Amino acid sequence: MVGKRLKKLALSAFKGIIQSTPAVMETVNGTRLKKHVLIVDDDIPLAWSLKESLESDGYEATIVPDGALALKFVLQHQLDAVVCDLQMAGVEGDLLYATVGRTNPSLARRFIFIIGLDARSQFQKFIDSVELPVLCKPVALDALRGEVVRVAERN
Repeated sequence: MVGKRLKKLALSAFKGIIQSTPAVMETVNGTRLKKHVLIVDDDIPLAWSLKESLESDGYEATIVPDGALALKFVLQHQLDAVVCDLQMAGVEGDLLYATVGRTNPSLARRFIFIIGLDARSQFQKFIDSVELPVLCKPVALDALRGEVVRVAERN
């Protein structure tokens, strides 16, 4: 019960942040200095761990805890990569990817999916249909870093 209430409070806080503040990016003459990675995961502790790891490598990283908010964020911001959990409450990662693919095909080619082993069979058909990286939880940070470097270069 406490876990659900904490998650609900965190989600509410993220919604307020996303709706009220644009992403602040360091720029010189209109050119971004850092590559921007969006992390879409409702597992907040994992998302923060990924964010800290990417930021220590020099990336700008933003966490959005659900697919619906992520879609809104994607439509309003320039991104270099998206790290997306496939299994989330509400809009799941495969649906977010399909929607982004229709609105921003270039960004859709820069998705990295993460998934728990217990949910892999539920998404196996989707995983087989996309030629994008899929990392299993617990996510190996070195593997994530390598994939982010690789997909961000597609921009």
